Amino acid sequence: MKLFSHLMAVLVFLLQAVPGLGLPKDTLRCVRHQGLCFRSKVCPEPFAALGTCSWRRKTCCIDTTLSFRTCQDHCVSPRIKCLQEEVGLCRQRGWRCCKEI
Repeated sequence: MKLFSHLMAVLVFLLQAVPGLGLPKDTLRCVRHQGLCFRSKVCPEPFAALGTCSWRRKTCCIDTTLSFRTCQDHCVSPRIKCLQEEVGLCRQRGWRCCKEI
């Protein structure tokens, strides 16, 4: 029983020590794009809905007064060089938005 309690203590420590480890995937995506989770289904002004949070129980809202834009052209891996880069959010973490490749 002591071994089990020690293992649980280590598990709880790891969940607290590693940021984002215990969060749902949709919440992590929202936080990565600097979004906020709202309880209401409709985002208040000046926010726009990006998706969901907390296992689809909340709405992920992004501030539209910031330079928010979903990538309209090409989301590319960081290994690919852009001829012309533009501001935009890509679904893949760390990828860049390119106007021309």
